[in-house]
Amino acid sequence: MSAAEVYFTSMRCRLGDSLLSKLDRLMTAAGLEKIDFNQKFCAIKIHFGEPGNLAFLRPNFAKTVADRIKSLGGRPFLTDCGTLYVGRRTHALAHLEAAYENGFFPLATGCQILIADGLKGTDEVEAPVPTGIIVKSAKIGRAIMDADIVVSLNHFKGHELTGFGGAIKNLGMGSGSRAGKMVMHNDGKPSVTQKRCVGCGTCAKFCAQAAISFNKKKASIDQAKCVGCGRCLGTCNYHAIENSWDTANSSLNYKMAEYALAVVYGRPNFHINVINQVSPYCDCHQENDAAVVPDLGIYASFDPVALDLASILAVNAAVGVKESILGERSATGPDHFTNIHPATNWRDQIDHAVKIKLGSDQYNLIEVQ
Repeated sequence: MSAAEVYFTSMRCRLGDSLLSKLDRLMTAAGLEKIDFNQKFCAIKIHFGEPGNLAFLRPNFAKTVADRIKSLGGRPFLTDCGTLYVGRRTHALAHLEAAYENGFFPLATGCQILIADGLKGTDEVEAPVPTGIIVKSAKIGRAIMDADIVVSLNHFKGHELTGFGGAIKNLGMGSGSRAGKMVMHNDGKPSVTQKRCVGCGTCAKFCAQAAISFNKKKASIDQAKCVGCGRCLGTCNYHAIENSWDTANSSLNYKMAEYALAVVYGRPNFHINVINQVSPYCDCHQENDAAVVPDLGIYASFDPVALDLASILAVNAAVGVKESILGERSATGPDHFTNIHPATNWRDQIDHAVKIKLGSDQYNLIEVQ
């Protein structure tokens, strides 16, 4: 596969300019206008953020993207699918309320919002994965598959299971219906290191499967009930919950990349990573930790793999923020994502995405002023 083109712009703005204007110039420079948007439905895949989390992308970014697509004759809508874990986005009504609370409503975003997998997360399409090694068909939210064009607008950040979250994760995990998310998660099920457990009960509160029980104030996980969603991993403040198998995170990364391929295969697609407020955990949490590196810029490409890799390397090249989780960890080294989440290997996600021809790990980086 030939080298992809990845365009980027910094967060610096001269007087009279704005970051939103720079995003608009970035999309134009990266070639968004090469896509025929005329009278086409365009799914802008985004994460609306769990209420309480303040690291998710501001709605202003979404409006800039939607306005540009409309100027090209397109019919954009913002979309996401329901979650597998307990929270405020498990069904469409709660999801819409959460999106509105975080500022995503038509006046602010310039377009409508559709929850892609319907009211209860069951409205899905079995989408083929032509080069899939593990997954031959993916359960994707219907509204996403009904769209003519897909644009992913991604908050680039860390993730407790996949190492990082960018375009591949937003497309793959984010576009999966609730059944699709279970397919991606079900190889790995966590267990409790009971000597670390303090019996606070937080993990059970966030377990949608009622798989966590307590005996003498120590948690245990019923493996038969657990679906491996990993929510308990992120909510435990005492590092008492860990994945049971070393290969689980790799399997999740592989399947997530194959789901992303199902979403973009056979139709125009374009991708944007905003590297700001780089939190160590997913925006699915109802809170966010301090950013681990300074705000770095916005990246865009037709290739989601090259885009994510360029974003990873940019974050790893940045000096970590001392007053963040990076400053607390004794581990040192050039890889911030591994330092934050030692049990993860983000390279699995990139390498597998290249193997299935989702994109390229070779790219040319082009700056836009």
